[in-house]
Amino acid sequence: MKKYAIIVAGGSGTRMGAPMPKQYLEIGGKPILMHTIFRFFEAEPDIQLILVIPEKDFQLWKDLCLQFSFTVPHRLVSGGNSRFQSVRNGLDTLTDLDGLVAIHDGVRPFVNVDVIQESFEVANRKGSAIAVVALKDSIRRLTDDGKSVYQERQYFRLVQTPQTFQIQKIKKAFDVTELHTFTDDATVYEHQGWQVTLIAGNLENIKITTPEDMAYAAYLFNM
Repeated sequence: MKKYAIIVAGGSGTRMGAPMPKQYLEIGGKPILMHTIFRFFEAEPDIQLILVIPEKDFQLWKDLCLQFSFTVPHRLVSGGNSRFQSVRNGLDTLTDLDGLVAIHDGVRPFVNVDVIQESFEVANRKGSAIAVVALKDSIRRLTDDGKSVYQERQYFRLVQTPQTFQIQKIKKAFDVTELHTFTDDATVYEHQGWQVTLIAGNLENIKITTPEDMAYAAYLFNM
């Protein structure tokens, strides 16, 4: 069964306050995106990699690949106006309906190889595999009247990527009108009435969004 990964990196990086979008910033001696792509190549050497970025960034990315001698095979797909549209653009390039596809945030370079491999194994059996981690802090829910209510954290999980699916099912799921409730790929899948399957992610698999995240990422690379 063929395996694909759609790496989505369409952010503008406004919260980072950097001169270029965060996915192209360097950590550990190369741009974040290159670390992310290599994790999937390392986990599944025969994987077909699809990188979804804004079309205006194509030349910048090609220049970076030359600058850093980055040769992991992948193809570029133009992103959309939202993450939903960018993922759908990536899915539209897949014609092998019997395969599996992992959808992953481009700015999560610390995903464990074991998590990637397990996501494909579980999705093959169950239809989907969503990486999550348990909460460590206490949580409270805000009510409409300005109060807060204690919630038992053991009933909640923090959702990460990869989110991996059987291609035929996830393509059908994305063949709908975008809704504001689609916060990730799992919610799009659930919209069809299908239950998602959760797998254990890894705590280091942070989404690099702010300068503080960059500092922590540098620490992780130097551990």
